[in-house]
Amino acid sequence: MRTDLRAARAMLLALVFSLDPALAQFRPALPGYRYEFPRDYFNHPDYQTEWWYYTGNLQSAEGHKFGFELTFFRQGLSRDPEGTSAWDLADVYLAHFAVSDLSDQKFFHAERSNRAGPGLAGANGELQKVWNGNWSVVWAKGTEHLVALADSHALALSLEPQKPPVIHGENGVSQKSAGAGRASHYLSETRLTASGRLGFGGREYAVSGLAWMDHEFFTHQLGAEQVGWDWFSIQLNDNSELMLFRLRRKDGSIDPFSAGTFVDASGKIVHLRAADFELAPASDTWVSRATHARYPIRWQIRIPALRLTLEASTQLPSQELVATSNAVPSYWEGAILLQGKKNSSDIAGSGYLEMTGYDHPVSI
Repeated sequence: MRTDLRAARAMLLALVFSLDPALAQFRPALPGYRYEFPRDYFNHPDYQTEWWYYTGNLQSAEGHKFGFELTFFRQGLSRDPEGTSAWDLADVYLAHFAVSDLSDQKFFHAERSNRAGPGLAGANGELQKVWNGNWSVVWAKGTEHLVALADSHALALSLEPQKPPVIHGENGVSQKSAGAGRASHYLSETRLTASGRLGFGGREYAVSGLAWMDHEFFTHQLGAEQVGWDWFSIQLNDNSELMLFRLRRKDGSIDPFSAGTFVDASGKIVHLRAADFELAPASDTWVSRATHARYPIRWQIRIPALRLTLEASTQLPSQELVATSNAVPSYWEGAILLQGKKNSSDIAGSGYLEMTGYDHPVSI
């Protein structure tokens, strides 16, 4: 009898694994997660997918304006306890580096992928480091140091947090679709003062400005009916910040799991549900020659409870990161400007906009 039960259990596990390997190997993001820092800045190998997103708006002393993106991804493939070699392929590490020359209307991006290997890529709390080759972010005495080099483009920034980390969502999870575990653990550093050097096209600039960091780790997120998202990070000149995302469905509707977070000047957090805000594209679009995707590049934002209305626009329409492999989809991510009203007073700011699923549906 016991042998039969073991055989039945083995068959069930094999079936579950064949339908969705992540269910058998990785943890879902569930309510009640207790965040700890600095631990949660780094690797969470029990979850299948993890990313670290740095974006920001910079300016030289002469007034030359730039946007930048440096992002690191970890995708878990296996949690085989018998793997012993440094070359065992447990995770794939991807990274994107992009610079938007807003003044001269030029855009550069590069990507790379690695296995962990003997120190090729990784995220390590003991080392206080996330890296992929010679692209890295290192934490040291409360400062985050970003370094990236590709072709004639380079970035070396020091980032100083001005507010504590923000936890998005409710009860420790940012729910993305219906069902337990269809969520992420999601934190941000919403106001990082940035200073350092930026190289673009053979010229080097001393730059300063504001940056934003997103870190998410999860195993499931989107449902089958969801095709992509539009995500905003916004830093306003009254020292407040705003994160918004809307999830798009196959039928053209907006998913009710769309959400956001408002952070006031003192750091107080207000969770925003889909019914709390309006996020709508205007008629301005940019069409990619590479992917033929049509991206809306002007948006209207309204949050009645905050008495806040904003218009988002970009100085550089062509900020699409065209994927060279199927591992990560093509997407538009670029610097934006904000103008609007808050409590009947003028307000302005800058930020970043990410749009996915416009060339083909995204599934993660």
